[in-house]
Amino acid sequence: MVEDFEKKIEEAKKALEELNKEDISLKESLEAYKKGKEALSVAAKMLEEAKLSIEELSSEE
Repeated sequence: MVEDFEKKIEEAKKALEELNKEDISLKESLEAYKKGKEALSVAAKMLEEAKLSIEELSSEE
């Protein structure tokens, strides 16, 4: 799970790098934005699942 999370964060970073390019077209910027947003959304869900797992483990003690 950690590797997948890190992969999604890297995808988001790459999208941000694309968006920061001066010569990016509108079409390319929209595609990079979509990819970055999707990667961050998946990463946020992973964090939420991890948080819930930790809470479950903590409540079992």
